[in-house]
Amino acid sequence: MKAPQATARTAGRGLATPSEVAEYLRMPQATLTQWRYLEKGPRWRKVGRHVRYDWPGVEQWLHEQPGGGAA
Repeated sequence: MKAPQATARTAGRGLATPSEVAEYLRMPQATLTQWRYLEKGPRWRKVGRHVRYDWPGVEQWLHEQPGGGAA
C-alpha cells in the first residue's frame, strides 16, 4: 500500500495532539476520545502516556470517509 501524501497544511509536521486533530477536523475533542474507545476514527498511538496522531494517517482517514452532495 502506498503511503498517503500529506497536504500543504500538514506537510512537515510531526505527530499531532488530540486537540490539534480536533481543531483540524472542527469537532469536539471529546468526539475523538469516544472514537478511540469505540475503535473508530483516525489511527492513533500512545507515546508514553500521551495520545498522538500521525498527520498523514489523519489525512488518509478523512479522505476515506464518504462524502455527500453531488459528484
